[in-house]
Amino acid sequence: MMENQETTHEMLDTDSLATPSILKEVLVGLSMSQKTIPPKFLYDKRGSEIYQDICGLKEYYPCRSENEILKTYAHEMARFIGPNALIIEPGSGVAEKVKYLLLRLIKVKGYLPIEISREILMQSVKDIQQRFPKLHVDPIWGDFTQNIELPQMAQEHVGKKVVFFPGSTIGNFNQAEALDFLKRYGKMLGQGGGFLIGVDLKKDKKHLIQAYDDSEGVTASFNLNLLNRLNREASAAFDPSSFTHQAIYNQELGRVEMHLVSKVSQLIRVNQTVFRFKEGETIHTESSYKYNVDEFCELCSKAKLKLRKYWKDRDGMFCMYYLERD
Repeated sequence: MMENQETTHEMLDTDSLATPSILKEVLVGLSMSQKTIPPKFLYDKRGSEIYQDICGLKEYYPCRSENEILKTYAHEMARFIGPNALIIEPGSGVAEKVKYLLLRLIKVKGYLPIEISREILMQSVKDIQQRFPKLHVDPIWGDFTQNIELPQMAQEHVGKKVVFFPGSTIGNFNQAEALDFLKRYGKMLGQGGGFLIGVDLKKDKKHLIQAYDDSEGVTASFNLNLLNRLNREASAAFDPSSFTHQAIYNQELGRVEMHLVSKVSQLIRVNQTVFRFKEGETIHTESSYKYNVDEFCELCSKAKLKLRKYWKDRDGMFCMYYLERD
């Protein structure tokens, strides 16, 4: 196992891995009529740290509810998955929730975390290997929303492959993007492959807004940290104090939206391009779509995924689904 750990760190340190480009996507997004920046860029090192703080807030039920589901039902999930599985986690972050599953799985063949933040990936791999010293971990540094080439281990593995996708991250996609994700990873898994997905349920507007605009302002700090990242990595000149955080519920689209609202009329340079902001104009930084069970199962059926089982927390706030590819 020590040899595997050394190989992992060597792979992560190599210069042959291309750093995901932030500037191009930011310039395109800020040029749109509704200025937007992909939510994946919220998660630099500092953003990931603030997100962990968000997960501990009393208002932010998704993380707490999903953890309850995993603690209560991980043994049942493991039975559906079966022995000798290969677990793939897109957007693995600190890889905290997968530990509930790894503790219950029988003869798991390996774990493949996919993470856009190199520093977070390296730390999570270290943590996982300390907790599960016999587990084969093969990390992938990259953007899981783009085409990902799995390592040789995954290509040779003849047992069941399972995508673990918690956190209602699929809610960050619109329905077309979510369907594309399910189809793309379903093809990667092959027939009989599984998805274990966490999805936030539709509920009253009050609970939703409080979860994304907490009383302590932690979510606001998370959102505003994006501007610091753009200043650092995209040669931008944002003044974070000239923006404020906003969370709204779009009833028609069934999603919570996070925005950064310009407090004043201003010109902002990003690299060599200058963008004009009117007072009150916003940058749309994240959407979080909510689904009831029937809606999500209908989406999955379009991706040729068959529901095997779903689990809810005791308050009915959140849901986890296990699906298999036909």
